[in-house]
Amino acid sequence: MKQLDKILQDLQQPMLETLKEWIRTPSVESEPEDGAPFGKDIRRMLDTALGSCEQLGLKTKNVNGYAGHADMGEGADEDALAILAHLDVVPVGDGWTREPFGAQVTDGKIFGRGTSDDKGPAVAALYAMHAVQQAGIPLKRKVRLILGCDEESGWEDIAYYKQHETMPRSGFSPDAEYPVINVEKGMLGLELSAPVSHEGLKVLSWSTGERTNVIPGIASALIEGNEDFAARIKDIGEEHGWPVHTQMQTDGLLVTTQGIPGHAAMPEGARNAIGQMLVILRDMGAQGALATLADTIGISYDGEKIGAKVHDAISGPLTCNLGIIRVDAQSVYATLDMRCPVLADHAKLEKSIKDNLPEFEVKKTRDMAPHMVPENSELVQSLLEAYHEVTGLEKKVLAIGGGTYAKALEEGVAFGASFPGEPEVAHQADEHIALKSLYDSMKVFAYAIVKLAGK
Repeated sequence: MKQLDKILQDLQQPMLETLKEWIRTPSVESEPEDGAPFGKDIRRMLDTALGSCEQLGLKTKNVNGYAGHADMGEGADEDALAILAHLDVVPVGDGWTREPFGAQVTDGKIFGRGTSDDKGPAVAALYAMHAVQQAGIPLKRKVRLILGCDEESGWEDIAYYKQHETMPRSGFSPDAEYPVINVEKGMLGLELSAPVSHEGLKVLSWSTGERTNVIPGIASALIEGNEDFAARIKDIGEEHGWPVHTQMQTDGLLVTTQGIPGHAAMPEGARNAIGQMLVILRDMGAQGALATLADTIGISYDGEKIGAKVHDAISGPLTCNLGIIRVDAQSVYATLDMRCPVLADHAKLEKSIKDNLPEFEVKKTRDMAPHMVPENSELVQSLLEAYHEVTGLEKKVLAIGGGTYAKALEEGVAFGASFPGEPEVAHQADEHIALKSLYDSMKVFAYAIVKLAGK
């Protein structure tokens, strides 16, 4: 492996330059256009990524703007080693101290939306394939890098890809953390809608959140009120220890509260600003649907008061995120993103939520089954060996609430690219990846390719 190690070392700077180019393309979903089902920026990102793959000698295919793939080696598509990553990113959000698409390198890190989720890992996988190819290592099966364009939204990319291409049976997605994630919780998405109450505090308008799987860090609502209201709201904020600001405007009192943003699958270190605002509005006299959401969800994320608190030994507890809310003079609309334990019954959960939120119309928008791969499988054990050889770190398997493209494979796991002890930065302000982690992942992926696809 000495020759491969030398090639990997030499590819570090070229890989970084490629990542900078990818980060500078703001691949956030927008209105569809011809040939660009998820918007022109994501299509431009797909073209850029496939161009990078071609420059490194891989065979590419653009699957009608929904996804693309790059192949190395020969063999049946079904038997290929699949590496599934995504090129779309969540919206920028608030709180950045650096240019979100600037690809700034400082203090041994590269900053930008997508650096950790998931362009950095995708580029590391691409250059790992290139390194193996450059080393002349013979392969017994094809290696296919699949680049999706709708992971952060509805997974229409994967559905389309499966309809038009042969999806490999086995592989990994570098879209989570190490060592190996062989268990992913199920996912249940719900939309809630109800009439607004005309009693109590009047909320004139409120719109927070852009993605159901993002925990909002800031929420602002316009209410009917005066300076006395502002003083009382400040007291409520101080009582809870939440940053709250008010500003009198010509059309009402603007209330802003700051939480801690995060990813819906990992709510433990976050604090939902929507939940904070609901509690503040309720304490100021809001009634009806808003008061109900404050009482049943608020800043909690365990689903207890909506009858959804469940847990199993395989994958842990259910988590629930209120990611979007829209309030106007007539209605209240909100979304729930739930990550459900492997043994949870989704139908029972949905019924329980409806029973506990009787004034809301509840519509199911996503229902994904959990996913498991046996720990003793060749895939899992080979990935663990590659990880341990490069890092010397403990070999073990994990279960997560996040949903990765691993679910798209019959035998798929999440593998990297966040190392143990690194902070959770996906979907957050100042998202970044450490250069050492980026380079180590390239090496880990290259070793994994050799173990799983080498002769």
